[in-house]
Amino acid sequence: MKLAFSTLGVPGLPLWEVVRLARAHGWDGVELRAHPEEPVHPGRGPREREAAVAEFAGSGVEILAVAGYARVAAAGDDAAVLGELSGLVHLAADLGARYVRVFPGGGGLPAEEADALAARRLGAVAPLAADRGVHVLLETHDSHRRAADAARVLGPVGHSHVGALWDVLHTWLGGESPAVSLPVLAPHLGYVQVKDVASAEDLAPLPLGAGVLPLGDCVRALTASGWDGWLCWEYEKRWHPQAADFGQLAGPGAEYLRGLLAAARPAP
Repeated sequence: MKLAFSTLGVPGLPLWEVVRLARAHGWDGVELRAHPEEPVHPGRGPREREAAVAEFAGSGVEILAVAGYARVAAAGDDAAVLGELSGLVHLAADLGARYVRVFPGGGGLPAEEADALAARRLGAVAPLAADRGVHVLLETHDSHRRAADAARVLGPVGHSHVGALWDVLHTWLGGESPAVSLPVLAPHLGYVQVKDVASAEDLAPLPLGAGVLPLGDCVRALTASGWDGWLCWEYEKRWHPQAADFGQLAGPGAEYLRGLLAAARPAP
């Protein structure tokens, strides 16, 4: 498996510093948060996009994903959501990223209505994603935090360029163990977000291995299944400014994940 980190942990950091941080600690890639306060987002023009690509060129660090904020199950007209999805797909393609992250955001709606909205919108953007060589991933989050919730949407979509982003925190908060989540998500799985917290009541980010999330179980389940994709550390410093600086944790975090991967490999 390859390792990436999200720029949510280093909000506003210039891309050249993101690349330097990744290279310094042996990370294979990064998930770029696509928000107007960040260096890269859908509002940036061709020149800025080309400059972003140039920052990563020859570095050995891959732009894994564009982490967007489209809410595909939210109430409202399809046009605005589809416009946001289209912008994210084009941005990812221009950057050479293989994935776009989107949220459900269907809170307050009956489950059947939220599922139908999400499936319709994801199905509508799927041909564009396929044409641009991008995969749109629905994150296990908010109204659809369990693997079973995401699968209710992704099954009806049934398109190879629409899949799932497994956020281990949210499936855990939804009461699912990795052994339950993985078989459900496996047919749709793009990549996996890992993190750690003290408890379900205290979600401030902790160094990997310092909290209660079943990260070892997750890695063992992925390894046993033969999955060989990406693990991405989403350290939510942006929402918890009091949390420790990610730059001090990036090295130990990468080593922790490498240790989990080594321990999960079958003995020769």
